[in-house]
Amino acid sequence: MKSILTVLLIVSCSVILAQKKVLDHSDFEIWNSIKDKSISPDGNYIMYSLEKGERDQHLKIKDGKANILFQYERGSKGRFTYDSNYAVFTINAWRDSILAMKKRKIKKEDLPKDSLGIFDLKNNSLTKMGNVKSYKIPEKWNGYLAIQLEELKKEKDTTEEKGVSDKKKKAGKKNGYHLLVQDIQTGQKDTFKFVTDYVFAKEGNLLAFATTGKDKKDNSSIYILDFEKASLTQVHTAKKAKYYQLSFSESGNNLGFIVDRDTTKVQERPTELYLWRKGQDKAQSAADASLTPNAYHPSTHAELLFSKDESKLFFGLSKPLIVKDTMLTEDEIVNVEVWTYNEPRLYTVQELQLKTDTIQSFKSVIHLNDDLRIVELASETFPEVELGDEGNAKFALLNRSEPYDLERQWTGRRARDYAIINTNTAKLKEVLTKISGDVSLSPGGKFVYGYNSMAETWFIYNIERDLYLELTKGKVFYDELHDSPSPPEPYGAAGWTENDQSLLLYDRYDIWKFDPNSGLAERLTNGRESKTRFRYVSLDKEVKFMDTNEKWLFTNFNETDKSGGYTEFNPKNNTSKSLLKGPFRYRNPIKSQLDDAVIYTKESFEEFPDIRYSDLSFKNIKIISDANPQQNNYNWGAIELVNWTSLDGDELTGILVKPENFDPTKKYPMIVNFYEKSSDRLNHHRAPNPGRSTINYSFYASRGYLIFNPDVNYRIGYPGESAYNCVIPGITSLIEKGFVDKDNIGVQGHSWGGYQIAYLVTKTDIFKAAEAGAPVPNMISAYGGIRWWTGLSRQFQYEHTQSRIGGTPWEYPIRYMENSPIFNIDKINTPLLIMHNDADGHVPWYQGIEFFVSLRRLGKPSWFLNYNGEPHWPLKLQNRKDFNIRMAQFFDYYLKSAPMPVWMDRGVPAMEKGVNQGYELMESSDKN
Repeated sequence: MKSILTVLLIVSCSVILAQKKVLDHSDFEIWNSIKDKSISPDGNYIMYSLEKGERDQHLKIKDGKANILFQYERGSKGRFTYDSNYAVFTINAWRDSILAMKKRKIKKEDLPKDSLGIFDLKNNSLTKMGNVKSYKIPEKWNGYLAIQLEELKKEKDTTEEKGVSDKKKKAGKKNGYHLLVQDIQTGQKDTFKFVTDYVFAKEGNLLAFATTGKDKKDNSSIYILDFEKASLTQVHTAKKAKYYQLSFSESGNNLGFIVDRDTTKVQERPTELYLWRKGQDKAQSAADASLTPNAYHPSTHAELLFSKDESKLFFGLSKPLIVKDTMLTEDEIVNVEVWTYNEPRLYTVQELQLKTDTIQSFKSVIHLNDDLRIVELASETFPEVELGDEGNAKFALLNRSEPYDLERQWTGRRARDYAIINTNTAKLKEVLTKISGDVSLSPGGKFVYGYNSMAETWFIYNIERDLYLELTKGKVFYDELHDSPSPPEPYGAAGWTENDQSLLLYDRYDIWKFDPNSGLAERLTNGRESKTRFRYVSLDKEVKFMDTNEKWLFTNFNETDKSGGYTEFNPKNNTSKSLLKGPFRYRNPIKSQLDDAVIYTKESFEEFPDIRYSDLSFKNIKIISDANPQQNNYNWGAIELVNWTSLDGDELTGILVKPENFDPTKKYPMIVNFYEKSSDRLNHHRAPNPGRSTINYSFYASRGYLIFNPDVNYRIGYPGESAYNCVIPGITSLIEKGFVDKDNIGVQGHSWGGYQIAYLVTKTDIFKAAEAGAPVPNMISAYGGIRWWTGLSRQFQYEHTQSRIGGTPWEYPIRYMENSPIFNIDKINTPLLIMHNDADGHVPWYQGIEFFVSLRRLGKPSWFLNYNGEPHWPLKLQNRKDFNIRMAQFFDYYLKSAPMPVWMDRGVPAMEKGVNQGYELMESSDKN
């Protein structure tokens, strides 16, 4: 009887399993992602939004026991008030409605505007407000909300000429918007018209806002609304003025702003910086061209920043604008680019940085307690400034890159010189020369510290003692697995303890504490012995140092089995305690401002990263969200690590994804997908979605594919051969296990992965089909190209970074030829799908064309996808969907004997572009 029940149970389970769905492209639309997760300051509430596919979001608020308190369709970008009594969020219009209106050619300005929701967490009530342009709430005090409204649509005046109507619309945008200031508890509102900017003080109960007149005859003004005194003070007014950079000091006792009275756009009347101080009725002029060095004027683009102790106000000084001759006609203007061989920046870089150069400013300081004395900090010689101790420090750090910008074209490194400047006296001292690496001031402003990539060492410079000290010279605090012809990168810094007492640095596994005066080091963790990587988690954005009076939280990650977790560390006695550990990926927790409650996520290939709630002990854990319960209804799959030996004798690791209900006695088609090293991402969850450049692992596993992602070790000068020596033995090791269908193996990759695939198919016929995105088939022609997103030359990539050639084409011509697939393209027998877009700013798209037309010339089966106007990857949803459909049809045709789609048979003629996609499957077809 027992055996009969067992058989029935097995049959029943088999039926249930057989009913599971296989993922399809339409299922991308039903998968949720979690957006904008936050925890209330008191730690009692959690708010997040679920976005289904890439459509409307659904806001949810829950308590610490996962009880739903409130939810709202189309709710997003939620924020809690500082007292945790209210949740404020944006209500978006239905996306389907917006799409339908766009199809009816409704103008952008006539589309529905966002609304605002205010949910009372204590009384469980909702208030809504429509037509919202923006809103702000105080950061560290309670009670009020400021809301800027969109201009209300008015009935069209049929007697008004169109030109006049358009002018009024433009004038309305320039003249600001209505600002509602609301007492959240009572709902009482005050309305202020023509508001262009507004800001709450961080701690003081104040709101400042700028207004402009409804027409040119009216004055513009700055007002301060004091909520404690219930008073409104006009602290500045001027005719035709524009205001910029409203900024309070932290307490609210000071307000700075820039006044621009110029109407000519050529700064005939330079700007002024005004300062209001508590107790004053009116703001006073603190800086203008008559008071500043070089007669520069206060910048409208540079942020105003008060020091933490409110003794200083930092601002930017701008040079006069270059005035163009507006009298020249288009026929008289010479449009020529003059490129010069010894310019520090390539002309293409200058073009991309034109706006930044135009608004460039030099940081200066006003000493508020010293008769508003102005000290210029930055200059054309040293244009960049970093402040110390939140602006309180006596010294600031200056840097410049200009002397080394030219050689950056081929080195790929941005070297800099550094100097220290006294913020009181402007006395400057150059301290570091040609440092390539990250350099900063310590939180207290006592030290300059950083990593010198050329010397491969962390260093400390003691400002007061004028002492330079190398901390890690001869020690390996840089990437131990570095395999490119460039200096290795450091593992990074955890931070400083209070009063700049100690600097904590990472090696591959551990955290080390260094004395900045002596250089003596102490290891705090014991990760190297178990190959476990420890990293510090900063839980309070307000605290700039690591507090030795509090326990610290570390993440841990084991390099061998890829498990993760959290560790508690007590800096008083240097003891550690494991809090959580398992075969999962744990993200950095988010801690509540005023409590020890945290939210965090835990994920694996099979487990979605739902929000979890706990305190810092991680003992009583509650799962808050359940974003994708439908996953249980689908074939999913499992993931594991695999190992093999490369042809170079290296022990390698990779990831293997197996379909659900994997049967080792069966043969499965397999797709190989790789970039460089990916095995550390074993426990990353891969939700079904229309990715921009790579196969979706869960999607293909659900459809019965194996996916293999091998790590690659590189030898300098031989990147293509290195890929071959690592990837092919990995594939053959899996074939030997007996479950891989060796006649149906595909390969897919993008960018650097696309290049490696282009190389591999010239050396092996092991692949039945290949998709290569944005590949480089010709390293010689690509070497002289431009990375259009940055304007940089591509030379550095081949000489020193990812392409790993190790020198120029005239130094190593054979290496460039041997690593370029174009010179062996006649040996390709693998059908290829190539995707390369005409707005690619990373890899010149003519590389993809060069690849395709050569294959076409030889009659090799190949298809080319160019998503017009898209960059390195398709970003628009409709294009990503299209790419995923075509790639799946391509692999299904070659690896699973599915029918050929029409687009593969005859393409999509230019006349049918955007009309007929050719997804339809043909009744029968012969494979090439």
